[in-house]
Amino acid sequence: MADENNVPQDDNLTADTDHVAGEVTDTAAAESGAPQAEASKTNAELAELKDKYLRLAAEFDNYKRRTAKERQDLFKTANQELMQVLLPIIDDFERARTHTQSSEDVNVVRESVDIIYNKMLKTLQQKGLTPMETKGGAFDPDLHEAITQIPAPSEELKGKVVDEVEKGYYLGDKVIRHAKVVLGS
Repeated sequence: MADENNVPQDDNLTADTDHVAGEVTDTAAAESGAPQAEASKTNAELAELKDKYLRLAAEFDNYKRRTAKERQDLFKTANQELMQVLLPIIDDFERARTHTQSSEDVNVVRESVDIIYNKMLKTLQQKGLTPMETKGGAFDPDLHEAITQIPAPSEELKGKVVDEVEKGYYLGDKVIRHAKVVLGS
């Protein structure tokens, strides 16, 4: 009989005592765990990006609300400085009315009005208001509004501004009121 202990053994058939049937080895576990680790890493990155997005969206909403409130406050108080500058002129008008009520002299009233007018014009010019010079100049539709045309008193005034019905004004470099003019034809 053949000796059972002398049977040649195949290396592939040798049993590993640490390995139990159906169990996954460490290399196989590492390979199958890698996608799970990547998935959990991707989920963590996704959660972090969602959090950043939500925070950024909330911050932007707060910014919009804050700027809208600041704009409203600015509109409410935008004219405050101008009104404060005009208050002394109103006071001058009140004083002039009080002192000229009993006066029969027209020159006193005219002088009072002229003084207040000049003060008001000077104050508004300090704030950037500038009147347009229109008479005798060329018609510019960006600056002027033609009311009517009349026969030109001279050849040189044809197509030019003959008369000014209402003054135009600039505030800084911007036209805030167009001059209403009469053109020569």
